[in-house]
Amino acid sequence: MTKNAIRPAKAADTDAILDVASASGLFPADELDGLHNVLGETLGPHTADDHHWIVDGADPIGAAAYYAPEVMASGTWNLYFIAVRRESQGQGIGGSLLRYVEADLANRGARLLIIETSGLAAFDKTRQFYLKHGYDNEARIRDFYDADDDKVVFRKMLGPGS
Repeated sequence: MTKNAIRPAKAADTDAILDVASASGLFPADELDGLHNVLGETLGPHTADDHHWIVDGADPIGAAAYYAPEVMASGTWNLYFIAVRRESQGQGIGGSLLRYVEADLANRGARLLIIETSGLAAFDKTRQFYLKHGYDNEARIRDFYDADDDKVVFRKMLGPGS
């Protein structure tokens, strides 16, 4: 895999992003259909300008992220998706994507970034990743995704008001 600069994703990257999600080991096959629908809605020709997919630019693509503003809050954004192929994890690619998102949002005047993930043991490394990158473990909603699968919410202040 050759490394290249992070770049905005294109509709042509849809299959590669789905492959990254699958290869990350964190997204079950039954969730990939839903992700495919989100990609179609957010990478298509009629996508709002405030929905952002980025990829690591490697060949093949090894990581991707998706973020968008929270419509009911001022200056608050959500990182809805970040995934790195399992064989590429631990090489700093995820951190590079996260720093890219944070810098982009700071340039847009965003003040707060929210990230939600699962409380399952399979997501321990994911939660540690966010803590390592300066995110506060803000909340846990028990049994949110399913029985014994909590939603864990992280937050980081980015700009004005931080």
